[in-house]
Amino acid sequence: MRPEGSGKQLERRRQRAIALLKEGHAPVEVARVLGVDRRSVRRWNAAYHQQGASGLAARAVPGRPSKLSMRQRTQLEGMLLRGAAAQGFESDLWTCPRVAQIIARRFGIGYHVDHIGRLLRSLGWTPQRPTRRALERDEEGIQRWIKQEWPRIKKKPGA
Repeated sequence: MRPEGSGKQLERRRQRAIALLKEGHAPVEVARVLGVDRRSVRRWNAAYHQQGASGLAARAVPGRPSKLSMRQRTQLEGMLLRGAAAQGFESDLWTCPRVAQIIARRFGIGYHVDHIGRLLRSLGWTPQRPTRRALERDEEGIQRWIKQEWPRIKKKPGA
């Protein structure tokens, strides 16, 4: 598992470990000070002795790069903030299929619906699930029942 922090922050931590080792501190001490495992400190030291400073350098994050550029991600977030209704949907609910549709429509980029949740979380959003309701549902009848029947059968009378 990748530790927390940007590549540059992790690189600075490795450089600090080497500096502490050069000052004469033991690897166990350095590990305690930096909050890492002693084996990591030994591994960094070995990399430093074999490759020099380049052995401590930050490396590119593995994995496929995002299909959306940073600018497109910013635009997407602006569209999400304006709401789903502003994008032509009947309700203001952002579901994964809806977000996939606007990405395809606006940017011409296809995202599988299963990956939209990950994209939304990286933007600080969460996908919303629509409330499931029967097609035959009678909203007026429900409201009428709540106003007339429910107070009559409720155990405690209303104030």
